[in-house]
Formats: sequence, structure tokens, C-alpha cells
Amino acid sequence: MVMALKKKPVTGMKDILPQEMEIRDYVIWLIKDTYKTYGFTSMETPCVEHIENLCSKQGGDNEKLIFKIMKRGEKLKIDTAKEENDLADGGLRYDLTVPLARYYANHANELPSPFKALQIGNVWRADRPQKGRFRQFMQCDIDILGEPGNLAEIELILATTAMLGKLNFRNFTVCINDRNILKAMAAYSGFREEDYDEVFIILDKMDKIGAEGVAKELEEMGYTKENVETYLNLFEEVNPDVTGVRYLKEKLGDYLKDETADGMELIISSVEAAKECEFNLKFDPTLVRGQSYYTGTIFEVTMDDFGGSVAGGGRYDKMIGKFTGQDTPACGFSIGFERIVMLLLENGYQVPGKAKRKAYLLEKNMPKEGMLKVLAMAKADREAGSQVLIANMKKNKKFQKEQLMEDGYSEIVDCYCDSVDQL
Repeated sequence: MVMALKKKPVTGMKDILPQEMEIRDYVIWLIKDTYKTYGFTSMETPCVEHIENLCSKQGGDNEKLIFKIMKRGEKLKIDTAKEENDLADGGLRYDLTVPLARYYANHANELPSPFKALQIGNVWRADRPQKGRFRQFMQCDIDILGEPGNLAEIELILATTAMLGKLNFRNFTVCINDRNILKAMAAYSGFREEDYDEVFIILDKMDKIGAEGVAKELEEMGYTKENVETYLNLFEEVNPDVTGVRYLKEKLGDYLKDETADGMELIISSVEAAKECEFNLKFDPTLVRGQSYYTGTIFEVTMDDFGGSVAGGGRYDKMIGKFTGQDTPACGFSIGFERIVMLLLENGYQVPGKAKRKAYLLEKNMPKEGMLKVLAMAKADREAGSQVLIANMKKNKKFQKEQLMEDGYSEIVDCYCDSVDQL
């Protein structure tokens, strides 16, 4: 008995229809074109990474979602395997940052310093599929490697917001914070360093459960009411701009290094002065971002129309050193490509400057002479910049034309056997 083949894609994957593909292609082109003007260069890494790199405790919960690849041939010894990693030596990448760190460690001598990298590619996570979340999805990252100063953060934010502005997004906010500010606020409030990660996980829920919910959860975890109140009072007194940074610099004293506060103020004031489109820039001391590899500045783009983040990133100065033994300054911004495309589709976005679309419909049994004449006309139209389709007429020509018009064909020419000479 022959097993029936399945039409639908594998769970968590999706087929992409032409309408969406047109927008995706345009967004990819716009991203590359915009970032190129800021000096970023395209590069690429393999979709398969060494399992040791993927499981290096730098990817947070993503490491639980790896699609692992079994060893091949004689190396695959199922009978003697004692644990899962005895069977796997590779995996599909769950993001583009870990592969980039390996890439830079391997090619640093061949690359400029600083290296401004642009990478677009699919990643895979064995996540629970839901609306807008798939197991295969495209990411788009820009990173600046080898730049220790805040110029890296400034350029990443300016380039990304310029690209979003070109897609006609207006109601968005860039939230910015620093992991060192998070730590200083926790230390000032009396929390121990070993408890920071646990405290930050709860703080990260502030926008969902509010200050009261955060206080309740912290106290349920055993933290003193005094420490919790001191901590949450800090957030109430901070303005979402440079005055908030200055307030924390004075309030936290020796807990917060001057260079951290001054760097944050420099980033905010520089971006406000140089931005190419309208958006809100917000200092948000509750911003955490989950990845454990962040070492300094962190940022996130939220959209009023979406109700969530569509881009995020930060500084990760320790990751490349895990490959080379020598720390390298690194800062990156990852765009939620799939979310942006989804918003554009929902808003009926039309790709600007599309070529004129013209269709020639050939009557059945079109003679060779007529066919050659239509091909010559189509060639001339293409040379003039049009997108041209040649197709045979269908019995239901009215429906055929309606479909073509829906697909953007503004001119449709009927080519009949006895009148092609008149075209």
C-alpha cells in the first residue's frame, strides 16, 4: 500500500503565496539598500551550527528549542549512545548572533575593524506554533563588531528607525536601557548579585502585571518588603528621558558608574538630534531582554499597532571571547522581519514604484507568425520597463481577466489568430 503524500507543510512551517512574497522581497531589498547607506555589508553563515556552540548557555530558553541533527554514517551509534548529545553533533541555528560570533572569530583577520555586518536568513526553533509564530522564520540582524564606544548603539538605532520610516511606520517607540543600570538599581535596593537574574525575570513582567504584581511576586519569592519597596519606588521617580538618567546617576551614587549614565545620555541625545523619521525614544529602566549574553545597552522597538516588540538588541561584549579567549566589543539589532511583514499585509501595504504589468492572452491555435509577433512586442515592452505575461486564453476569459487585474495587470491585450497583424 502506497502511503498518501501530504499537501500541507510540516507543523510550524508555512508556504508563502505570491502576494506576501512580493512584499517580503521588497522589504529585503529596502533593508539592504538602507543599511548599505550606513556602511553595513552583507554576509552569510550556514544554517547548521556545531551543537557545542548552540548549547553554550548564551541563548537562554532558545537552547531548549534546538532542532538537533543526528550524526551521519559510522559516527551514528544509536546502540551505545548514553545521552542525546551522543547522537547529535549539529543543529539548525536558533538565531543569527551565535553564528555571527563564530564567523567573526574565524575571519577577524580578513575583516575590517570595526566590522559592520548585515545578515538576513532563516532560523529554526522547536516552539509551540501559534498565530504569527512559526518554527521557521526569517531574521534580519545588523551588528557592529570591534567598536567599544556608544557610536555603535547610535548608528544601529538610526539605521533601523530610518528603515522603518521608509516602510511608512510612524507610531513606534524605541525603548532603551542598560544591563548595568538594572544591576545598579537592584544593588542599591539591597538585592544580592546572585539574585539579579531572578529579580529581572519578574521585573520584565511589569508591563503585563504592573508594579503591584511585581511586588507581590518578589515578596512571594522571599525578598524583604523593604527591599522591594525601595526597588519599585526608584521606577516611579524616573522620567522616560535624559532627566531620568541624570536622576539615577545622582540617586544611585557609587552603585552606577558615571560612564554608564553618561553613555546612555549621549545615545539618547544623539539619536534625538540625528533621527531621520518621527518616532518616540524612551528611557525605560524596566526593559530587561531575556538573553543572558547582553552586557550593556539594550533596546527594543514597540509598535502601537502591534502591541509588542518588532525589533530588539543590545551590546554583547563577552560572546566572541568565548571563541577566541579575547573579548571583542559587539552590539547588534535584530528586526522582527516576520512581524513587520505581517503588519504590512494587515494594513494592505502596496509595494511602491512597481513596474507596469501587461498581459497578452493568446487565442487557441495561434499560428507561428502570430506567436513571433507577440513575443517581439513583449520583448519591446520589457525593454521599456514593463512586467509582461504571455498566457493562453481560457474558456472563461472574463474570470481570467479578473484574476489578472487582481494581480496588478493594468493592461490586457487579446490576441486572436485572425487579427494579430493589427496589433
